[in-house]
Parts: sequence; C-alpha cells; structure tokens
Amino acid sequence: MSLRLARTPALEPPSSSAFTLGVEEELFAVDPADLTPIACSEALVRNGRLTRGRITGEMCDGVVELATPICTDAIDAVDALRDLRREAVRGGSLTLLGAGLHPTLPFGDVAHRHSPHYDRVSADTRSLLRQSTYCGVHVHVGMPDAETTIAAFNGMRKWIPLLQALGANSPFWHGQDSGLASSRTVVCHSVPRTGLPRAFRDWEDYAQTTAELCRVAEAPDASSIWWDMRPHATLGTLEIRCLDEQSSLRDLAALVALAHCLVRHEALIADRHNPSVEVLAEATFRALRDGIDAALSLGGPVQPVRYHARHALDLVSGYAPALGATAPLSDLERILIEGNGAVRQRRVYRRAGMPAVLKLLRAETMMTDSAAKPVVLAETRA
Repeated sequence: MSLRLARTPALEPPSSSAFTLGVEEELFAVDPADLTPIACSEALVRNGRLTRGRITGEMCDGVVELATPICTDAIDAVDALRDLRREAVRGGSLTLLGAGLHPTLPFGDVAHRHSPHYDRVSADTRSLLRQSTYCGVHVHVGMPDAETTIAAFNGMRKWIPLLQALGANSPFWHGQDSGLASSRTVVCHSVPRTGLPRAFRDWEDYAQTTAELCRVAEAPDASSIWWDMRPHATLGTLEIRCLDEQSSLRDLAALVALAHCLVRHEALIADRHNPSVEVLAEATFRALRDGIDAALSLGGPVQPVRYHARHALDLVSGYAPALGATAPLSDLERILIEGNGAVRQRRVYRRAGMPAVLKLLRAETMMTDSAAKPVVLAETRA
C-alpha cells in the first residue's frame, strides 16, 4: 500500500501513498430463506466478476472476505465494498449478513476450509476456532516509514477500546443474549497472541519482540500474531483489527473515517503518553461488555464513551477535510445518539424476537444505497 517497512529504515517525509486506505470486511454468506450460513466460499470466489477489489474465502466456510483496492478515503473504500457486496450476491443463490457473530449459529457449527495456512492456524489454536465463527473489519492505513508506523501504533493503542465500543455489533451468541455488546471480541481474545501489547521504543524493538514471540510460539512469521492492531510489514500499513463486522455501510464509513484520521493524528504528534497494558485491557473489557454505553479510561479519568468519541472528533477535525472524512465523520454523532449495531439488534429483538434480528441484519447488509440509513423494522412480531 505504501513503502515496505525495512528493519532499520531511515526516517523520511510521507510518501505520496502514505495514509491511503484499504479495508477488508468478513461477512456471513447465508441462505436467502433461513439466513443460516452456507458452504459456498469456493464457488463464490471462482464465479466472482469483480470491478474493484477482491472476494476471497476465509478460514471458516460460510464466511467471505471482501477487500478493497488501495483507496484515498473512507468514502472511496466503502463505495468499493458496496460494489463487492452487490457482486457477491449476484445470481440470488445466497445473501450476506454483517455482524461480529451470527446470532443463532449453534456452538461448534463451524466448517474449516483447508489450506496449509488454515491447517496450521487450526492446529495452533486447537478447538478454540472450532467453537464459533466470527467476522471482523480490518482497516489498513498506509505508512511512510517504519518509525512513523511505531509512533502511530503507540498512539493508537489508547483509541482501540473506543473503536471497539463504537463498533460493537455482536450481542447475540448461540441464539441468546450474551450480556455483552461485542461477543466477537471475547471469541477473538480466546486464542493466543491477541489483545493489545505494550508500546514499543522503535521499529527495532518491535521487530525483536515479534521475532521472539514467533520463536516461543513456534509460529512461522508475524502473520500468526493477531493483535487488535499490528504493523503489517509486507503491505507497509498499520492494520487496525478490532472492529466487529458492520451491517450498515454508513456506520462502517464513519468508523473507518475515525480510525483513518486518528492514525494520521497519532503519526504526526508522536504522543509519548502510552497507557499500560493493564489499563487498556480493562478499557477493552468495558467496551466489549457495555459498548456505546461504557465508561472507561483511555489512560486518564474514567469517562463515558460518548465523551471520548466527541473528544476524538475534536482532535481530528483539522485532518478530516484533507482525508475526505468530513461527511462520514458526521455520522458518528448519529451513532452516539441513535445507537450502534449492538443497540439496534437488541432493540429489534425486544420488539419482534430473533427472526427479526436476522432480517434486520440482512436488510442493512444488502441496503447498498449510499444514502440509506440503518433499517428500522416494524414492531410486529416476525
């Protein structure tokens, strides 16, 4: 996406491709009739006729990954994902459902696809990834050089719990309310080498740490480190991996725009205030438990998520025009007032039960009109 990250790079001004965007989203491919996942990944990948980006299979059959090309901003990236969602369902044999977890999928109802990489991951995690299939969003921001990547990584650590809270979209697990806003985060963190690590002194410190971690984990390379955020040396990006999959493309655009602007901010200011692993672990727990209604510390006083979100918006307002983020960031205020995906799922469940939750997720996921607001279903029981 931009310059590859050398082990001992020279500090340089941002390249022309620095702070570009790439977004990957994982979605459930489901039967149009009963909205349960179907094993279709291979056929979908073979038959795709794509204009921008790519559609690939994931480790679990019944999940597909849509990936944008290199984009300039959140609107550009979400427009590419909108086209990919349309193209994935062309023919009508399947539809897509966007959520961190499928709300009704039974425990252990997971079919893994085989490849050397997936087989190695399955062996590494034993039965953990055979319990629940989950879907997330990965936001890649192009970096100009290695040391800027580490500065942005260190600064972004404190914002990961906020992004987790805003993007929570998996309250239901195995057909029941989990009591959490983001059950997907719990599933993700059940495997090794996840969560958030400490801040790093520089790229050399990061490289030595990951090399040692791969050694003791007997992992082939850093692709087996699944932190909530990681430098991606092959692509030359900072990869933010903490978001639940979003049904609403408007919600997704707002979250991607916020992440994009925050990375730009942290890369420039090189903030030396790095909250501890313990403080951020508590913030992540509160974010996954309470979502948008959480109160948490990002290194300072405990404050409501809405306070932290508005503070973040104030910080990045100066970067938004240049990054094409002004319009999507305006949707964050709607999310703060009306609620995120987890709130909408629970609201519909209270009104009309689990069938209506599935219909809501399908409707929002396939509502690919760029001006469409998240769906509000009728209160009649489905």
